[in-house]
Amino acid sequence: MSKHTPARHGMDLAGDMVTFRLSGEVLAVPAAQLREVLEPVQTTRVPGAPQFVSGLVNVRGSVVPLADLRVPLRMPHPGGAEVSRDAADDARILVLELPLAGQASVVGVLADSVHEVTRLAPEALEEIPAVGTRWPPRYVAALGRWAGEFVTIPDLPAIFADFLAGEAGNSHRPGEAGNSHRPGAPAAGPHTDAEG
Repeated sequence: MSKHTPARHGMDLAGDMVTFRLSGEVLAVPAAQLREVLEPVQTTRVPGAPQFVSGLVNVRGSVVPLADLRVPLRMPHPGGAEVSRDAADDARILVLELPLAGQASVVGVLADSVHEVTRLAPEALEEIPAVGTRWPPRYVAALGRWAGEFVTIPDLPAIFADFLAGEAGNSHRPGEAGNSHRPGAPAAGPHTDAEG
């Protein structure tokens, strides 16, 4: 890793990484955080929840919040005719275990497709520039290269910490409530019968 890119929130940025695609861009998360990859399952929407974590999924009998990283990372959200059948077939849910609020919590993260487990060259990792990008710098642990493309490593603990504090997910419409479910906490909303 570049000497200018320290590990953040205990993330091992020089270890194995799981690469995935979201809104046409490549992202990566530490493989140590990955519990499993699921095909899309039925989602239970939580009324009044922010766009970042607006639903819950049933993963092997446990209710897990489902997060959309496009919201905090300010990425475009294709929909309708822009989503091809092939793209929908490639969609996956990354089930991750993250250190949140001092304890291990399980969350789901949407992905348009999942690529592979790879190891990014430490010397190729750099911090995100303070200006010139649409991503909030505090939400990106590092930038790197993978298969000839830029890869963004989101700082998931920072993103979810802000969500728990009511910041990252506050994209709900006026008049709607804020957080209605904390990642890793017992669900307040209805359960879904879909099996993971």
